[in-house]
Amino acid sequence: MTLCTIDGLAAILPPVGRLIGLDPGKKFIGVALSDLSRTVASPAETLKRGKFADLAVHLDELIKAEEVAGIVVGLPLNMDGSEGPSAQSARQLARNLSEKLDIAVSLWDERLSTAAVERAMIDADLTRQGRRKRVDKLAAAYTLQGALDYLTRVNN
Repeated sequence: MTLCTIDGLAAILPPVGRLIGLDPGKKFIGVALSDLSRTVASPAETLKRGKFADLAVHLDELIKAEEVAGIVVGLPLNMDGSEGPSAQSARQLARNLSEKLDIAVSLWDERLSTAAVERAMIDADLTRQGRRKRVDKLAAAYTLQGALDYLTRVNN
C-alpha cells in the first residue's frame, strides 16, 4: 500500500483496528500486536529471519486474522540519530512490506528498545536462555507501545 510517516499513519488509520509491531534483527524478527483500540501492545511471536516472501505471507495471514490496520517497523537509529546498516535493513524491510501488502507501513525510532527489555528481564531474574527466547517479541512490544502512546497523543 504505502510507506508513511507515523503522522501519515495516524491520519489514515480507521477508528478501530490493531497494529502489528516488528523488531527486525539479523537472525530473528520480533512481532507484537496491539489491542483493537490501539492502547496496549503485547508480544506475539518471534520469527526466524528467512525468505521475505515467507514473512510477507505470514504477516498477510496475521493481518486478516487479527483485524490489523497498519504495521510499525522498529527503526534502530544510532544514538546520534544517524542510520547504520541495521537501520537501512529495517527501512528496506518496511519498504518491501509496503509494496507487497495492502496495508500502511510506518517506521518508529526504537533506539535502546532491546537494551531496555534486556535490563527489565535481568531485573526479573530471567536466565540468559529465557531472555534469548523472549527478547525479540518483547522489544517489538516495547517499540509498538511507544508508537501507540504517540498516536494517542496526536489524536487527542
